[in-house]
Amino acid sequence: MPGVPLALSALLVVFLVLPVLALLLRGLNAQFLPTLLGPVVLDALRISLLTTSCTMVLTVLLGTPVAWLLARYDFPGKTALDTLLDLPIVLPPVVAGVGLLLAFGRSGLLGAPLELAGISVAFSPAAVVLAQLFVAAPFYLRTAKAGFMAVDRDVEDAARTDGADRWTVFRYITWPLASAFLLEGLVLTWARALGEFGATILFAGSLQGRTRTITLAIYSALESDLAPALVLSAVMVLVAFTVLAVVRRLGSLHTPR
Repeated sequence: MPGVPLALSALLVVFLVLPVLALLLRGLNAQFLPTLLGPVVLDALRISLLTTSCTMVLTVLLGTPVAWLLARYDFPGKTALDTLLDLPIVLPPVVAGVGLLLAFGRSGLLGAPLELAGISVAFSPAAVVLAQLFVAAPFYLRTAKAGFMAVDRDVEDAARTDGADRWTVFRYITWPLASAFLLEGLVLTWARALGEFGATILFAGSLQGRTRTITLAIYSALESDLAPALVLSAVMVLVAFTVLAVVRRLGSLHTPR
């Protein structure tokens, strides 16, 4: 009976949409602008924008060569490396935070030598960036790799035949042709970094004005003043909707019609 699937579909739609509407209705109220301009919210927004910007820069600088190598070359252990690079996507964020502490904490594998050199990573803004990079960079790697694989090798070979070196080919041919994929991956990376919570609170803590990002500010506000939590939640909903719209638009640019 068509009525049963329709009723079940309507039930699922209501279930998915209702919490979002509740957040918007409670967050976008008369106190939205005053609360948004308050020190708690502004600090969280500032830290989140600063750290996610650093994360995106590091992702592009470090992730692009890796994605290009994975797309262009076969080498021993490639499958294992590809799997390991995807692991943070499915790894629970709390586990990621524990791993980062064991690696870069004061008694960690690299943290201890860094402490001897006077460099403390854990519970600092740098720890926020590293936590975001760990959980978010794989999204860029996946789409960037797909973008480089989608570039016609014959076009690159033709450019080399005409005398172009490898860097020139990458800069003027490979990068532009794969740019829609790269932008899509970067948007997904930024969105994942912006919403990161578990790894950040374990590895960087929740220090007001220092490491407390938007998600940590929401969690902290739930225990005291609900207004910042509602405003920041509404902001995150609007950001998420915008990100999805951008990703769908970028996806349509490299989808055959």
